[in-house]
Amino acid sequence: MCRFVIYKGTSPVQLSHLLTRPCHSIINQAFDSRLRLDRRRPINGDGFGVGWYDTVYDEELGSQPCIFTSVTPAWNNANLIRLAEKIKSPLVFGHVRATTAGSLSLDNCHPFVFGKVMFMHNGGIADFHLIKRKLQSDLTDEIFNTVQGNTDSEWAFALFLSKLPNPHAKSFSPKILQQTMLDTISALNSYAEEAGITEPSLMNFCVTDGESVVATRYISSRQDEAASLWFSSGTTFSEYMTGGHYKMTKADKRENIIMIASEPLTFEKADWMEIRTNNMVVITPKMNVLQIPIIDKFYVSPSDPAALNRGTDFAAAKGLLSPRNSLAPVQGRESAPQIVI
Repeated sequence: MCRFVIYKGTSPVQLSHLLTRPCHSIINQAFDSRLRLDRRRPINGDGFGVGWYDTVYDEELGSQPCIFTSVTPAWNNANLIRLAEKIKSPLVFGHVRATTAGSLSLDNCHPFVFGKVMFMHNGGIADFHLIKRKLQSDLTDEIFNTVQGNTDSEWAFALFLSKLPNPHAKSFSPKILQQTMLDTISALNSYAEEAGITEPSLMNFCVTDGESVVATRYISSRQDEAASLWFSSGTTFSEYMTGGHYKMTKADKRENIIMIASEPLTFEKADWMEIRTNNMVVITPKMNVLQIPIIDKFYVSPSDPAALNRGTDFAAAKGLLSPRNSLAPVQGRESAPQIVI
């Protein structure tokens, strides 16, 4: 299954520090994932994509993100290596793909973009063919015609756009992106219920408008864990030892850098915190971070003993999570912080 990484910082980052230089960068995860045990598709080699926003607004260039995608394996793309050494951005989305739905094509590579909005997905919408027509019928002609590929992920993005009050808006508040994400998940669950689908859907979605970021770790099940998702923050992210060994440094209480990833980019256990299943992380333009529970019929409160008994077998079988106890737990913090704006 896929892997993604998100970077938001007060200062722009050179893309190579996320994509190519770290020894466990998202590019290396494409062929050496430590949290993915997928014998059907052991390598994320079905294309990749990176999207970024300009550091300084230029009226001629506009405010929309730039996207670079390819269907070649990410670790063997010379153009990516060259670009990553020469581009800096304060907000970056990166994605490597192992296809489960849709053909191998540029149109199916994440991230997907509409205006200022950029979107990625890690997971899969169960029996999507049974709800695809219903989803399409709920879209406006404009949004329907923006879809170029044939993945469940891009149609989920189209659904998200249809839930926005105005997808052409020049900016979106964190509250609007948060509510639209909740509405999108709710609609997908309703479609599945109407179609009699019982297999859970894995919906690790992330979206940004270049200022705010919303990411979810979600599964439509009360018994199973969602696909893995991790959080890290600090003041600097840098190489501390030759060979691509990076770590997040916290010199003070400031959050100059915030990263969200399907799998940690470093082997420093204290750097990363696991986001709880069926929770949403919101990063505001001022770099405040909130972890918000997605409260619906699939939510299990942390105080409920059942929360400790969610099984890993389903996500592990999809290649999206290691079986329980196969990876040492992150030390230092139990979960992503809940910081009030």
